Amino acid sequence: MIPVWFSTLSWIALLVGVASCLYLVVEMRRNPPHMAIMAWVWPICGLFAGPLVIWFRARWPGHGDAPFPVSVAKGTLHCGAGCTLADIAAESLALAIPAILIPFGFPGFWDRIFALWAVSYIFALAIGIVFQYFSIAPMRGLKLGEGLRAAAKADVASLTAWQVGMYGVMAIFHFAIFKAIWGADVTAAQPEFWFAMQIAMLAGFVTAYPVNWALIRAGVKEAM
Repeated sequence: MIPVWFSTLSWIALLVGVASCLYLVVEMRRNPPHMAIMAWVWPICGLFAGPLVIWFRARWPGHGDAPFPVSVAKGTLHCGAGCTLADIAAESLALAIPAILIPFGFPGFWDRIFALWAVSYIFALAIGIVFQYFSIAPMRGLKLGEGLRAAAKADVASLTAWQVGMYGVMAIFHFAIFKAIWGADVTAAQPEFWFAMQIAMLAGFVTAYPVNWALIRAGVKEAM
């Protein structure tokens, strides 16, 4: 059974995340960012990082005027926004239409979470490439095909690195905490799942940061 304190903390964290997202939506309307795609990135990242993202955006609001480590952090959040949208979409779709997991081996071959990760990764790639396209193509003046190829080149490695950190923490919650300790089968229909996902997203930022550093240094990905 999940402890009351964890459930309460989950609700608080989710409410803070939603409030942060809404605040940043209003801020984007008041002070539109230089890169239009960031008007989506900041609020989406507010869902998992809350006040940290609000502070970070207030401290470094401009484009091209930040130290390199800060530009890398912005680029990493750009990647994280796509992953966040993908996970919300994949988890919600799997709840509404469980049959979507059948081609990915559930039920039958393995735990439901692995099939969900496969769906989520596909969604993340698609959304992440679109996000990258609207960052890279306008800055480089690329046509659609060229822009999509450049976006895929910039996004696959950083997105995969993010997913590794995120999936790792979610595996700990799913197998070692929810099931092994509390004997609970937690799904996306419960706040505890999304609280765990907020923590997992922060882990994804940590694992994706050095990859984004390398990609931006190499000129594969644009500095934010």
